[in-house]
Amino acid sequence: MAFDDVLAQRIREALAAAPVLEVKMFGGLSFLVDEKMVASVRGQGGLPLRCDPGLVEELLDRDGASWAEMRGKPMKEGWLQVETEALDDEALAFWLDTALAYNG
Repeated sequence: MAFDDVLAQRIREALAAAPVLEVKMFGGLSFLVDEKMVASVRGQGGLPLRCDPGLVEELLDRDGASWAEMRGKPMKEGWLQVETEALDDEALAFWLDTALAYNG
């Protein structure tokens, strides 16, 4: 199963203070906190993550953000995808904090 090892390591480092469980799923590696999926690194690239559905429209205005898709179909409300190119350290921290705030 191929996925972005560099992004996975960046997520590990960013979530080091949380009780993270790594699970291979969705064709990549998912990061769970308190048994809830926070983010994933998939073979297709990008960072799918789960956030507050009430914030989705606002979050879609951020650089690199779009609706997450699985097998070409949009995922349920609250799932976004952020392109890897838009994930500098500050943006990665923002997105992980956003996902943790909803899922934690």
